[in-house]
Amino acid sequence: MGIPFQLQSQQGIQQAKALLAENKIMIKKETSPSEPFGGQPAKNASTPKPNMATAAKVNAMVGNKTWFGGLFTGSGKKRQVHAEKNFEMTPLQEQRMQKLKDRLNIPFDETRPDHLTSLKALWKNSFPDTELTSLVSEQWKDMGWQGPNPATDFRGCGFVSLENLLFFARRYPASFQKLLLKTQGMRATWEYPFATAGVNVSHMLIQLLELNSARPKTLPGINFVRMLSEHEDVFDILYCIAFEMMDAQWLAMRASYMQFNDVLEATKAQLERELSLEDLLRIQDLPAYNLLLK
Repeated sequence: MGIPFQLQSQQGIQQAKALLAENKIMIKKETSPSEPFGGQPAKNASTPKPNMATAAKVNAMVGNKTWFGGLFTGSGKKRQVHAEKNFEMTPLQEQRMQKLKDRLNIPFDETRPDHLTSLKALWKNSFPDTELTSLVSEQWKDMGWQGPNPATDFRGCGFVSLENLLFFARRYPASFQKLLLKTQGMRATWEYPFATAGVNVSHMLIQLLELNSARPKTLPGINFVRMLSEHEDVFDILYCIAFEMMDAQWLAMRASYMQFNDVLEATKAQLERELSLEDLLRIQDLPAYNLLLK
């Protein structure tokens, strides 16, 4: 679905919010980068809206030298290798890949006590000093869900998207809180909604790693399988890295709400480059791993 206008004024923002609410748009499919990703834009009243850097598109590169410096050799040539035509998974990789794929097939179920427990835990880890009054509450919008019931937003990606967010909150609380509360950098007047952005990051990662295919055919997917040998939870850690990369791209591109899909495409392109590096055996070998804060 295309959007026939840009947000040029307060009136335009209100029209966009109404249109998104009417169509319940959330997960970005294989669509134009200009389409909205869903969720309610988070207004940042304390920071003036910066000008959009129109030149910063999919090929944007952000971060310090410890992040992306490893992408190039001294001559400026990319240190990337081609996918192996005859790549075969080891029994351990097969086992862990199947376990991950099983996770992807689990929908969020409001009748399952363990799913509701995870949802409550997400709130507790996000806002430890604020009590959640009900599992269906307007309070969820403070986290960036589209409405008072997050269960409707999980339909696009399933229970794994909740698991990703909860893993992020528990394993890297400093990074999680920084992104949730938008405490770093010059923020836009209309920010991306944190929670629905997180669901989109899960969806992007599943596509990039070819997790819905029988076996990976591209180098990012193959290198991901290799890292599974070292880290069973590599998918969740990579999710945290991708979320950090997305926020860094957002700041570098000086983006606002309607540019989120451009930012997500730029993030996907940069993560694809990093996952195509040679000698990539551990998640710590990714340059962007240094973005994570505990």
